[in-house]
Amino acid sequence: MQEYELLAKFVTNVLLVTALGWYLITNLQWYNYKLSRVILKHHKPQWHIFYFIIPFIAYYTTGMFFLIFFYFAVLPSLFLWHKKLDKKLVLTWRVKRFLILLIFLTLFQNIICTIREACEVYGVLLPISIAYIGSYIIEKYLFLEYKKQAKAKLDSIKKLQIIAITGSYGKTSMKNFMTQILSKKYKVYSTPRSINTLSGIMGDINNSLPMDTEIYICEAGARERGDIYEITTFLEPQIIVVGKIGLAHIEYFKTLENIVRTKLEIIQSPRLKKAFIYKNVTNEPHDKVEFFGNDIKNVSATLEGTDFEYKDENYHTDVLGAFQTINIEAAIKIADEFGMDKKEIKEAISSLKPISHRLEMIEAGGKIILDDGYNGNIDGMLESIRLCSLHKGGNKVIVTPGLIESSEELNLQLCNAINEVFDIVIVTGMLNATLFDKNIHVKQKTILHDKSKLTDILASQTKSGDIILFANDAPSFI
Repeated sequence: MQEYELLAKFVTNVLLVTALGWYLITNLQWYNYKLSRVILKHHKPQWHIFYFIIPFIAYYTTGMFFLIFFYFAVLPSLFLWHKKLDKKLVLTWRVKRFLILLIFLTLFQNIICTIREACEVYGVLLPISIAYIGSYIIEKYLFLEYKKQAKAKLDSIKKLQIIAITGSYGKTSMKNFMTQILSKKYKVYSTPRSINTLSGIMGDINNSLPMDTEIYICEAGARERGDIYEITTFLEPQIIVVGKIGLAHIEYFKTLENIVRTKLEIIQSPRLKKAFIYKNVTNEPHDKVEFFGNDIKNVSATLEGTDFEYKDENYHTDVLGAFQTINIEAAIKIADEFGMDKKEIKEAISSLKPISHRLEMIEAGGKIILDDGYNGNIDGMLESIRLCSLHKGGNKVIVTPGLIESSEELNLQLCNAINEVFDIVIVTGMLNATLFDKNIHVKQKTILHDKSKLTDILASQTKSGDIILFANDAPSFI
């Protein structure tokens, strides 16, 4: 009988540690593997109580009843939690290394502690702690090795020109516009999606950067002071672009001044030839700086596209949104810097393709869908709302979690704009649910905590002729 009890404890310990480790590494992946952010900056800290702290404490306090609690409460709840996530754990090599180390330590430790009959003391705490510390050390070592490899690869590509882009928002759009325009004349490669951390850029260089690239375009993002400087001193870009700066990630930087200072770290590139900076970012003089944002005139942005005037020339693009003309202006100045003539640039702009999930128009079932899911700034969201106001037809519907990592003041501004235009509002997630429920006053309002029900709600509440705006998106952990 004692052997069966020991075996049951052994199996339960292994499953418990694996489950808690899975929960831990999932959260670490969401928050860029920063434990401090998982603990102090998590948007749903109550999850830690239900899915980590309570099972952990119960293991040490419930004695023989823990097996019942674990198999009938802990495991089912963790399974349901994982199943409902819309941003599940991605099994990268970093994650695999952590899980392999954790499982090995768990098996080894539980064999030892079973023999010594001390599982209650060592069986859970030690494997998780050592796995985290060991994984941290391994990743630090690999990071330095990958950094050396990436730097060596950059140095081996002759005459490579590097463009680095930063700002609070618009980085991905500028990157894509520059890539499309410059590709008409040069071999251009840019970081995919919204990769903008040093580790992400390094991985992209090592794994994907073609050796015949002439121009490499990168985004540079930040969550704290020094992040941009670290990317800048690694890439040493010759051309840098600083777009509009606002209150994005204000909870990390605390003040707008801190955000501006962090973004302007990019000017410290040792190989800097030219810096293009949005007009309102700084007034500090610099002999290599050219400001942009003043040369676009007579903008007409509708659901059919955008027309504007740049230095007495008329331009048209199918890209939606008046705010995108600022990003296009930056791309024009970059193309001019690289020696493209006016005709080449104008033709490239006329053929620009919209960026996925950034005011991307889709027609489905007689409904017009504006997918602006990757746009999380107030200027872009207000413009998408204005475009929806131009729709002549059925109901105007918006699906949004509001602004994430921003201020209450800006979210109230967003609420007021929504009230003026939309008939149906669906608020997703819990972050701004209370604020929006109090300040949204429309014909039909739904506060949706579980996004898995969104498809059914849209099917029942919308019809042919409606326009549906997906304004920003937030994963379920936010």
